[in-house]
Amino acid sequence: MEYINAILGMGDKMTIFLGMIAAFAVIFIANSVKIIKQYEKGLIETLGKYTGTRISGANIIIPIFQRMLRVDMRERVIDVPPQSVITKDNVSVVVDAIIYFQVTDPVKVVYNIENFALAALKLAQTNLRNVIGDMELDSTLTSREKINTQLRVVMDEATDKWGVKVTRVEIQKIDPPKDITDAMSKQMKAEREKRANILEAEGLRQAAILKAEGAKQAVILDAEAVKEKQVLEATGEAEAIRKVAEAEKYKIEMIYKAIHEGKPTNDLIAIKYLEALGKVADGQATKVFLPLETAGVTASLGGIAELFKETPKQVKTNN
Repeated sequence: MEYINAILGMGDKMTIFLGMIAAFAVIFIANSVKIIKQYEKGLIETLGKYTGTRISGANIIIPIFQRMLRVDMRERVIDVPPQSVITKDNVSVVVDAIIYFQVTDPVKVVYNIENFALAALKLAQTNLRNVIGDMELDSTLTSREKINTQLRVVMDEATDKWGVKVTRVEIQKIDPPKDITDAMSKQMKAEREKRANILEAEGLRQAAILKAEGAKQAVILDAEAVKEKQVLEATGEAEAIRKVAEAEKYKIEMIYKAIHEGKPTNDLIAIKYLEALGKVADGQATKVFLPLETAGVTASLGGIAELFKETPKQVKTNN
């Protein structure tokens, strides 16, 4: 009976021992299999020494002797808290920034720097003071892109040995002191009023110019109208004179034709000429112009004079 009890006691111990072995195996296997996510990389240390890098998926290590450190390879953000920075012209401004970075070498980021996030934060604060300290307030407020670029270049060079690339640096806000803000507000208001006054004056000037141009154009059009009227009147008068001259010429031609057809004597022509001269002289003119070709008429006048001289003798003889 005692023998049986001894055997049963040994069986219980064996069961416990096997259970312990099974539990140890489960724990060993569980610690041996490591799952690495898509955005991670695993650094394997064997007895405290780096021995390799594992990619995403299931990976097996030797527990107790090996351990795996996971490194997140995604782009991450560090928020730089607001800090006071003095510009080149001795104005204190509060600057708030954000840093975007991405791990490029998991080995360097783990073994070359203890706490990259804290180091990057302090580096950003220091370089913010350096960059903004070399700029005046006006340039600081209007050159955010320049500040972002300078900070990114400086931090990228400094973090290269840590296996990290700074992709972007963004300045969220730059707050000057309240008195400076009030002065800037007054300045902007004055500038807006100045531009408004300039635009108003420019509008009045343009209106005056357009009004003067309109008056000038009206005067020009009036002058053109008077000119056209005078030209038309002169043309009409010239045409009338030409018509009258042509009519007189035609009348004279008809008279000459009638005279030649009637075969008048020189005495008759002379008498008609004297009658015509009387009509010409019967007016308000102080001067009378006679034709140049008066030789024939003068001869006719001489003949008429002789006629008057001879007439009384003939009358006397007849008596």
